[in-house]
Amino acid sequence: MEKFKAYRLSEVEKKIKAEFVECTLDDLDPGEVVVRVAYSDVNYKDALAATGKGRILLRPSCIGGIDLSGTVTASSDPRFSKGDAVLATSYDIGVKHHGGYAQYARLPADWVVKMPQGMTLWEAMAFGTAGFTAALGIVRMEQVGLKPANGPVVVDGATGGVGSIAIAALSKLGYKVVALTGKESEADWLKRIGAAEVRLRKDLDLSKIKPLDKAQWAGGVDNLGGDILAWMASTMQVGGVIASVGLAAGLSLNTTVMPFILRGVSLLGVDSVNCPMAVRQEVWRRLGTDMKPAGLKSMAKTIPFDELPKVFDDFINAKVTGRIVVDLNA
Repeated sequence: MEKFKAYRLSEVEKKIKAEFVECTLDDLDPGEVVVRVAYSDVNYKDALAATGKGRILLRPSCIGGIDLSGTVTASSDPRFSKGDAVLATSYDIGVKHHGGYAQYARLPADWVVKMPQGMTLWEAMAFGTAGFTAALGIVRMEQVGLKPANGPVVVDGATGGVGSIAIAALSKLGYKVVALTGKESEADWLKRIGAAEVRLRKDLDLSKIKPLDKAQWAGGVDNLGGDILAWMASTMQVGGVIASVGLAAGLSLNTTVMPFILRGVSLLGVDSVNCPMAVRQEVWRRLGTDMKPAGLKSMAKTIPFDELPKVFDDFINAKVTGRIVVDLNA
């Protein structure tokens, strides 16, 4: 039986051991669809899992990688045929079910999405969970009434995967996007991908967050949580809407009910893991059409599989700009 390379994470004496190993299809978890993986990617969650900085693994040993794209080589489910281009993100992939950091994957058919029209295998992973989460947040904000005419949308954690895709997608849809970042050196890059304006986190006084501050934003995409989210809520316009998609700055939220009851602000939780398949397919369709940034290639760096272990610490230390795609066959 053919052997292939995989990157396995194991918990050994309460520490994560990460290593390249050789596998066969018999080593993979059960599922109806076998995929020859072309690309995976690196998300913050992948970095937390691989470094042990977060309690991410839900079994003692698992092939990492929460995302993958590739071509079906075998399927016992009639929805998929040999040769189909597919992608899969989230569910238990890479944490409880062997994931995308391997040249083959076997998945439950209910987790697999046929590649949307207008999207390549590489582009699917240039988006990955980060891009899907950003797009899901935008779709949910639109459902509550957000539209470009309402006013500007602020995006924090702007240089990260979710933030950068959110900026580019919102800009493509016609929104005025204001990027909030701690990385002054990336201001020009943020403008190139679609930000109309760049503001620096250091210019905010987060020690004195008012219950209601000057109303500035029709919408907000929050990747950070903590005090930044509290500030964002206090500066929303009447009827403003925030998509809460991340927690890079903290789990807690110390705010008041004032924005929600006096300005009618909506705070939407965005859960990309348990998203229903019908919604998932529609979000991916939009990423392949009206949300697809013209400059996606400039927003993602591609690395060969062998270089994967080198990038996780950079994610943890916030040294990564944009997205990283992993070429499983390079």
